[in-house]
Amino acid sequence: MNPRRIVKKLVPSGLFSFIEPYGHLLEAVAYNLKSGFPGRGIKVIGVTGTNGKTTTTFMIHRMLQEAGYHTGIMTTVAWGAGDNIQSQIQHYTNVPVPELMTRLKYMKQQKVDWLVLETTSQALAQHRVFGVRYSVAVMTNVTHEHLDYHKTFERYRDAKRRMFKLANRNRQGLKVGIINAEDPSAQLFASDVKNPLLYGVEKGDLRASRLKMTPTGSSFTAKIDDQTYQIKCNLPGSFNVFNSLAAIGVGHTLGLNKDQIEKGIAALTGVEGRMNHIDEGQKFDVIVDFAHTPDSFEKLFKDIKPVVKGKLIVVFGSAGRRDEAKRPVQGELAGAYADEVVLTEEDDRDVDGNQILDEIAKGAEKAGKVREKDLFLILDRPSAISFALQRARPGDMVMFLGKGHEKTIERANGENPWDEIAEVKNALKKLKQK
Repeated sequence: MNPRRIVKKLVPSGLFSFIEPYGHLLEAVAYNLKSGFPGRGIKVIGVTGTNGKTTTTFMIHRMLQEAGYHTGIMTTVAWGAGDNIQSQIQHYTNVPVPELMTRLKYMKQQKVDWLVLETTSQALAQHRVFGVRYSVAVMTNVTHEHLDYHKTFERYRDAKRRMFKLANRNRQGLKVGIINAEDPSAQLFASDVKNPLLYGVEKGDLRASRLKMTPTGSSFTAKIDDQTYQIKCNLPGSFNVFNSLAAIGVGHTLGLNKDQIEKGIAALTGVEGRMNHIDEGQKFDVIVDFAHTPDSFEKLFKDIKPVVKGKLIVVFGSAGRRDEAKRPVQGELAGAYADEVVLTEEDDRDVDGNQILDEIAKGAEKAGKVREKDLFLILDRPSAISFALQRARPGDMVMFLGKGHEKTIERANGENPWDEIAEVKNALKKLKQK
């Protein structure tokens, strides 16, 4: 059994919550001493937020690579330096301290000019990124998530603010914060750094205008001070306009020219598990995406629903031993926007999967969905995938949400191999053969 779980069982929950961060801090200090503080000398761009962290991290990495910088990257999906990027199998964004030390050593050996590091609230709250020298901090948004750990939204938000405070304390850093101006917490984050740069559509120092949205991406004009950029983003969704603006803000801060920023944003054509279109010759649209929070659901559905000619069918679940309060909210959002909702397992772990599905279903029923008519509960995910695809007709769209890039699915017996894109492709091939 995991040592952390053993200690958690032996120590009262309140005391454990209090001492846990200090245990991680001691571990981080010890490994930094043992490893010679590998984070020293590496210039780091940190990206945090509830949604959009991974895509924004990839955008910044691609833009800097295209501009001629040798750039490292660590994300939920992958890590590496330059174009030598490898997949990350584990179900977490920020790896444990010993692995982080190994990766930082690698970045130093590779002599990266910049490291773009996706950073979570839990890693910050637990001091697991102690020794990382943030120079630029990026905030995509802060909405309802991880309250199972942080307990309150304020504690969750303030954990993310720590990255901005760390960037502000870095004597060799730029002390810059790139912040979503349209997020309610924007001014709090701006107060944590010496040089805040706010971005948005309705407000901000860096603004997007003349937006043109298509099913495959967007184009828009971005302006800051006396500089204007003509941006083409090859990732669909209005949320990717905001992710692009965050990346542009980084490029502007680092002194990239107009051509480097424009070409850099256009160079990213996809991120694994993020709005991936699956085409096996079927006459309806199929998308796999990692969306798993109420905020990401609402933004995704608002963008997608208007472009779907037929029915919108969504397939998703909610993780066990994670934020339970979001389940009925996700169900209600899916019920309001989708024509049909198929609920299924999503890392149920040791929690009763049928109980999870019932909690989500209550939200969908609140939005008017009826079980066995346009609301279906199918616990086995492969069966749910096949069922949803069989119900699709020409002009429809089927969306599979929540697993995205992940390579395992966690059940009561532990981690099992899983590849959402491969499962969907196989199900489409079988459907075609019938």
